[in-house]
Amino acid sequence: MINITLPDGNIKQFESVPTGFDVAKSISEGLARNCVAMEIDGKLIDLYDEIPGDAKVRLITVKDPEALEILRHTSAHVMAQAILHLYKDAKLTIGPVVEDGFYYDIDMGPVSEEDFDKIEAEMKKIINAKLPVTRKLVSKSEALEFYKNEPYKIEMISDLEDGTISFYEQGDFTDLCRGPHLPHTGFIKAFKLMKVSGAYWRADQSREQLQRIYGTSYFDKKDLKEYLNFIEEAKKRNHRKLGTRLDLFSFHDEAPGMAFFHAKGMVIWNSLLDYWREEHLADGYVETKTPIMLNRDLWIRSGHWDNYRENMYTSQIDEYDYAIKPMNCPGGMLLYAAKPHSYKDLPLRQGEIGLVHRHELSGVLSGLFRVRAFHQDDAHIFMTPEQIKDEILGVLKLIERVYNTFGLGFHLELSTRPVKSIGTDQQWELATNGLKNALDTYGMEYKINEGDGAFYGPKIDVHIKDALGRTWQCGTIQLDMSLPDRFDLSYVGPDNEKHRPIMIHRVIYGSIERFLGILVEHFAGKFPLWLAPVQAVLLPINDEMIPYANEVKKNLEGSGIRTSVDNRAESLKKKVREAQLEYIPLILTIGNKEKEAGTISVRTLDGTVKQDISCDEFISRVTGHIKSRKLDMNLF
Repeated sequence: MINITLPDGNIKQFESVPTGFDVAKSISEGLARNCVAMEIDGKLIDLYDEIPGDAKVRLITVKDPEALEILRHTSAHVMAQAILHLYKDAKLTIGPVVEDGFYYDIDMGPVSEEDFDKIEAEMKKIINAKLPVTRKLVSKSEALEFYKNEPYKIEMISDLEDGTISFYEQGDFTDLCRGPHLPHTGFIKAFKLMKVSGAYWRADQSREQLQRIYGTSYFDKKDLKEYLNFIEEAKKRNHRKLGTRLDLFSFHDEAPGMAFFHAKGMVIWNSLLDYWREEHLADGYVETKTPIMLNRDLWIRSGHWDNYRENMYTSQIDEYDYAIKPMNCPGGMLLYAAKPHSYKDLPLRQGEIGLVHRHELSGVLSGLFRVRAFHQDDAHIFMTPEQIKDEILGVLKLIERVYNTFGLGFHLELSTRPVKSIGTDQQWELATNGLKNALDTYGMEYKINEGDGAFYGPKIDVHIKDALGRTWQCGTIQLDMSLPDRFDLSYVGPDNEKHRPIMIHRVIYGSIERFLGILVEHFAGKFPLWLAPVQAVLLPINDEMIPYANEVKKNLEGSGIRTSVDNRAESLKKKVREAQLEYIPLILTIGNKEKEAGTISVRTLDGTVKQDISCDEFISRVTGHIKSRKLDMNLF
């Protein structure tokens, strides 16, 4: 008798070896129809695998989050099968699941989105056939024989250790795969191919260039429709398109992956930095600056020369190697070591807006989101062991204030000691407990990622959520037990002896370029008043009103309101429309009535119109709103 224990504690008994499907069917026919896999002792396996002995089993239905990944894994196989039907010379490589979908890298002739209709039509035939998806175990030699005409599969199999290898079959299609997969292709109710791009085999530019075809799939057509609507909204918010249309930044072939910020973009940039400095000054930080290029000795000492050099830009000066900094930390160590410190000096909070450069492959560059030159709002906090909890708590509160200002929600993740690490057990216990205690006191729920910390210390990652519900990892708080040792940093304690300081690496914006790109998409280009490059535009109704408009502009600018005058010989209606398209928050109309009364009429982007407002009242309301950094436009 085989005893199967279900999550609710109930036990199902079977006289013969059952499959997961048998277990589901013993509960109800409806459950069996909606099951796609099962979990035994925390491992996902195929629904039709046998359960040879007593076990704890959790059935995975179409409603469970794990099911979506299984669905998309099978969808990638269906897409590959369809492509092999249509393109006889195609050679398959890998087809993994990724966030929001799947892709398959295939060695084949050029494919465009115009080809998607015929590929999707072939996929529908495979799906409608409800082909059973079955697993087959073979030896390594059998696998090599089976794929003797498939060079990429041969290469992958050759890299595997000797032993059994799993294949998955569906109709006339077989693929090398660990699984698990859907019971049959008919579970795929909604799918769409999304895009195609180039990719090098194994990300090696010297290897073959492949066609990477992306798709997505769902168990429900409604979910696919919602996702496609989300994609359309994301396209409207694309920061690269908005950055060009709103004249914020651009990229040029002369400096790949390095953003050029225009005058309007610099207004936002400087507003972000002004806010950063204001908050950090209030929290007891000092601002520092370190050189952009330092010699090889420093990078050897920090460990970057041996472990990170392929991502660094190097040069020679006076026949000696130098590198442009990929991060600010080593320079921060030199600053700390520039003079002796007492425990009374600690905590020491040093902040730096540092320009760093990292070599990224051209294929991964993506607007402001992935660049080769960027600024980090780094801070290095030096402290005693007893100060860990309070300092972490202080950083968390600072992060909360900053993100709330932009209307960005966030969640926290704690990553603990990895297998490969430096430092003693005592050091790791001290550091990890410091982070945990601070998080527990802070009171927000957090996820623990066991073994995912940096090799030099545990860390807290902060993931923000934008207006579309997308998450971005921007902020991070890392405890470092390596660099203070490497640079022999110390402070004199109450016992008059030297002690090693504990150090925190910490960023909030992260990459300022990336954070700005996120804000462009978060606000869809409609920045809150305090960030808007042009906060008010004056629209004189005719040329006679231009002198008064310039007088009002001078008055507003004198009060710190960024103002422009549209004095073109265009209709007022056209001027208003173009100001709206430029997302200028305050559109001010200047006519004879306003000039005689010394007033202005105001229109906001949401369509609110307020007439006959005195300049003094307008200035008072607007400057107060800007100073408070409010997100709404409730001015009147």
